[in-house]
Amino acid sequence: MRIGAVVITMGNRPDELRSLIDSVARQEGDPVDVVVVGNGSPVPEVPKGVRTVELPENLGIPGGRNVGVEAFGPAGRDVDIVLFLDDDGLLARSDTAELCRAAFTADPRLGIVSFRIADPATGVTQRRHVPRLRADDPLRSSRVTTFLGGACAVRTRVLEQVGGLPDAFFYAHEETDLAWRALDAGWMIDYRSDMVLHHPTTDPSRHGVYHRMVARNRVWLARRNLPAPLVPVYLAVWALLTLVRRPTRPALKAWLGGFREGWTTPCGDRRPMKWRTVWRLTRLGRPPVI
Repeated sequence: MRIGAVVITMGNRPDELRSLIDSVARQEGDPVDVVVVGNGSPVPEVPKGVRTVELPENLGIPGGRNVGVEAFGPAGRDVDIVLFLDDDGLLARSDTAELCRAAFTADPRLGIVSFRIADPATGVTQRRHVPRLRADDPLRSSRVTTFLGGACAVRTRVLEQVGGLPDAFFYAHEETDLAWRALDAGWMIDYRSDMVLHHPTTDPSRHGVYHRMVARNRVWLARRNLPAPLVPVYLAVWALLTLVRRPTRPALKAWLGGFREGWTTPCGDRRPMKWRTVWRLTRLGRPPVI
């Protein structure tokens, strides 16, 4: 299977970007083609053979990754698998590409694989980086209902069938939107603890737009994908969880503004998932109300 890798960068981590590209070059088996997308910024110097695309403006994470996919042809058709990798990450093992090939070959229904993210200094995997509710054991691989956007592999047939990441989301929840569409089309998603991306431990709220985007996109996610009766239930549960976590006053203000924005702005095409998909998500341990 042919593999391509998409990396988006703001141009501010040249050393980390080079280390990531080197880790991709060390992969066993056929070479992995790499495309680096400068998301509103010039691309730092990269090794010979790495393709680059420089965008005049920042399209956000999903928009930048979609541009990278198109560098491999419409919906990435020139490759069979596309890796999305954060530019400050590092593939910890040299056999990750071969593990991906084996996984997708063995299971024709497998559409997406989510890697395990581990801190390079401590080996710790943050709970939020395990894409399931029972996240106490990050070393346990399993079927899941979403994936980690900066450490994953996607079969390009999935993108051809259900479309790419939602550009308008810009940041937050774009992976779940794609995951739900893929599951609704009959594909499966795996979390694999043996496919590891080293990435420094971070706090997602470091992004200034975090609270607003999380709230807005949560509403868009529900409006776009859930059957009508589940939309208020899903959003009520997440509103309650947000309050239980006791955000600071500025964070809550930003969250409420984003929640309002999610209802008052267009969310894109609405394609509610089938009820049998709701049941599949429930059987996989994450009913689409949480």
